[in-house]
Amino acid sequence: MIPLLEAKPPPGPARPRPPRPRPPHRLFGGPDSLQRRLLLTAGACLAIALVAAGLSIGFILQRFVRGQIDGRLDDRILSLISDLQPAADGGFSLNRDRDGPPFDRARSGWYWQVRRGETVLRSGSLDGRDLALPEGPIRRQDRNIPSPADGTGPWGDGLILRILTVEGRGGTSPTIYAASAPTAALRGPVLEALRTLLVCLGLIGLFLFAGVLVQVRLGLRPLRRLRDQLAAVRAGGLDRLPERQPTEVRPLAAEINALLDQNGVNLEHARSQVANLAHGLKTPLATLSIALAETGDARDVALARQVDAMDRRIRHHLRRARTAAVGGHSRTRADVATHVADLAIALRRIHADKTIDFVNAVPYGLTVACDPQDLDEMLGNLTENAFKWCRERVRIGALRRGPDVLIRVEDDGPGLDEASMAEALIRGRRLDESRPGHGFGLPIVMELAELYGGSVVLDVSELKGLEARLTLPA
Repeated sequence: MIPLLEAKPPPGPARPRPPRPRPPHRLFGGPDSLQRRLLLTAGACLAIALVAAGLSIGFILQRFVRGQIDGRLDDRILSLISDLQPAADGGFSLNRDRDGPPFDRARSGWYWQVRRGETVLRSGSLDGRDLALPEGPIRRQDRNIPSPADGTGPWGDGLILRILTVEGRGGTSPTIYAASAPTAALRGPVLEALRTLLVCLGLIGLFLFAGVLVQVRLGLRPLRRLRDQLAAVRAGGLDRLPERQPTEVRPLAAEINALLDQNGVNLEHARSQVANLAHGLKTPLATLSIALAETGDARDVALARQVDAMDRRIRHHLRRARTAAVGGHSRTRADVATHVADLAIALRRIHADKTIDFVNAVPYGLTVACDPQDLDEMLGNLTENAFKWCRERVRIGALRRGPDVLIRVEDDGPGLDEASMAEALIRGRRLDESRPGHGFGLPIVMELAELYGGSVVLDVSELKGLEARLTLPA
């Protein structure tokens, strides 16, 4: 295995992996959520509509109650007109008592009054006082219909007035009939009705908002299903998005499928180029290997081993290219703990001269969507580096983190500072020239990890050495 610390990614900055968005709140969604926008808009519209409905119904109720009060006062004025009797001295009187309830309660606001010149008849509720009428002309609807007005009673209470002026004959003074009701008789029933109305409107608003919430969630369900299908495509469970989609989502699914097809074509083309390159190198390498083996020189034997390693690497990539050509985008799964255990056995033999406390903290059954041989190559480079540089402890752990699996390879070796970490990421750079290697291990790990949508990060270990974090899709 080629040591990790002697490696570097290909030239140019590696593409950072985009952070995964946090799952939105189940009810309202995040600040940029379509669900949140739809619910806020619907809620605002419902609130405006309910407030407008409450004001309109309140206005209609007020007019209805005012009409009932005006009708009652008009009836009182008409009964006064029918009961009015002229007196011999030119005055007038009523032929029966018109102080029935509620006009018999003093200061109740229910008053009536008849005035002709200096002669005044009034209800007992006025307690001997005059009912002050508005100054100026009274707006008249019809000569035989009382006119509405607002006024103030003798005790400063607000009144609703109905006034009818009957012109006198033969130069006599006009007769002014007035009846009043307290403004509380209007406000009381209206407020009582509005309290019940507001409760009903609030309940209606809650039911309507609940209906909007259900409608929005059902309407956005195809987008959530499309997200799950894309996750299945990324994990290798699906090759393409299903074509059966709602009409509004179908164009988006078609564009994504077209993008997947184009990426597949580009990937297959790149892999075919790798296969062609491997085919082109196999024959010269085979010839070179035979020539070196025939010399019998010790230096040539060492070179033959390097040529053999190159041949194995080329055959491995050729096999991957052929597998991709036959299998398309399908992915196999690999158990991380099993591969780590196998690698540990081999590395203990290689580093038998060191007493290493190795801890395999990977839970069994934790798998990644990765070819087993690719996983061996990535873990082999990382674990070989840890065994090579550790003092006495190596620890490998893994855990599921959302849709990914995070694998941590740690050692208690000398570690690296930030500058050395950056230097270690330069292709072919070796931090310790006394150790064997060429410095090309990490680019292979990073290339394979990024091929599967993963990443490799170097950091300081909890064991005070180096930690390599390998992220792969679950």
